[in-house]
Amino acid sequence: MAAIAAAFALLASVAQAEIDGSGPDAWRVTGVAPNDVLNVRMGPGADYPVIATFAHDQRELQQITCVPFYTMAHFSAMTEAELDALPPRWCLMRTADLATAGWVAQRYLIADFDDDILFGNGGAHEEQEEVVDVEKILPAPTTGPQAWSGDDLIEHARALVAALYDYDDHGVGLSHRDPAAPDVFFSTGFRDALRSHPPGAELLIGAQDFQGSVSEPVPDPDQPMFRGMITINVEVKNFGQMHTAVFRLRGDATRPDAPLRIFRIEHDGWSYP
Repeated sequence: MAAIAAAFALLASVAQAEIDGSGPDAWRVTGVAPNDVLNVRMGPGADYPVIATFAHDQRELQQITCVPFYTMAHFSAMTEAELDALPPRWCLMRTADLATAGWVAQRYLIADFDDDILFGNGGAHEEQEEVVDVEKILPAPTTGPQAWSGDDLIEHARALVAALYDYDDHGVGLSHRDPAAPDVFFSTGFRDALRSHPPGAELLIGAQDFQGSVSEPVPDPDQPMFRGMITINVEVKNFGQMHTAVFRLRGDATRPDAPLRIFRIEHDGWSYP
């Protein structure tokens, strides 16, 4: 899961993450060119000396803590202005063998989950006969002469959420939080939030650590569409406990014809952004 530097090698990362809410058991480097490395610094900022490096595709990193420090409860309670005023987040990371450790910018980190953890022990990715090509997902216009009907938009919303879960394949290094991820899932405001203040938990499963499965997305049975907003539900089973991940979608007015996009994700007790 998501400390003093001299003592961090003695800390258990799972126990620490329960305190600071920093993330899952393992992380990997993202957003670094194949011919480059990620600088590891003595302290949380670019002004500190570089003391080591991580490979551009380094995996199974352990996270000790991050600054600014906040839990998901703190994050949800803060206003957008308060979040924007925070400095960029830095995290104290170490390799699994404890050979390398130091501070890196959080924007270069994403969760490093295995397929069977994210999708259950059934190996959903291995059983799929077809892989969704997200680059070929058509925009679903909500305004203008080509606007789709309500029923078509609801089905598109369901399929879009399903494609998002299919795309998140940490076994091959794909994540919706990667800056290079296809721009087909989220509204402009949602993507801006991912860049400026990324969440402390995995958005698709609503947790920092996960062992379970997720169901197929379905339109909300009581109110699938209300005043242009579509609600899609996904049942998440985590360590034997069930909860519903709620995806809210509507037309993104910042884009031509306001295509349907996810603008908020909700879990029990918190939402993002």
